[in-house]
Amino acid sequence: MFTDQKALRKLYCSNGYLFQEKAKERKLNIEAVENYNIDIAYYRKIKYGGDITLADGTIIPNADLTFDPEAAKSYAFCSDTMYDETIIPIIENCDVLYHETTFLESEAGKAESTMHSTAKQAATIAAKANVKQLLLGHYSTRYANIDLFQQEAATIFPNVLLADDGRVFEFE
Repeated sequence: MFTDQKALRKLYCSNGYLFQEKAKERKLNIEAVENYNIDIAYYRKIKYGGDITLADGTIIPNADLTFDPEAAKSYAFCSDTMYDETIIPIIENCDVLYHETTFLESEAGKAESTMHSTAKQAATIAAKANVKQLLLGHYSTRYANIDLFQQEAATIFPNVLLADDGRVFEFE
């Protein structure tokens, strides 16, 4: 049995996952590749970032032969968790952060004692981690209007959406 409540909270406060797409291949600039008369056998090497050395010893930098790939996407899921800034470096610059927000800031004490978060705390994490989009969920049933969570979070972080039963999101 844990008797150290602070240690117990630290163990419990960071429940989450980070999902990241693999880095994508660079896109061939066909016009440039053909201009240098590069054999198709080297296309794979170029797509993976390799420079090309021509027969005369000239090195063609990869940046001259390719375009940047579409950025890989990332999604962080943090639920049943209290406010914990140690997650910030892990989720930094994430495309979408789902963060539980069981309570409004008026009940921050209750959030701490039950090891949950407020909308304001979730928004603070999102802002400090420089995420693109914050998705809130896991609301206490004591609130009849979940729009209050979005309003509270938006005072700290503007890009806030509310998760709700059956709602589907598409992120670019």
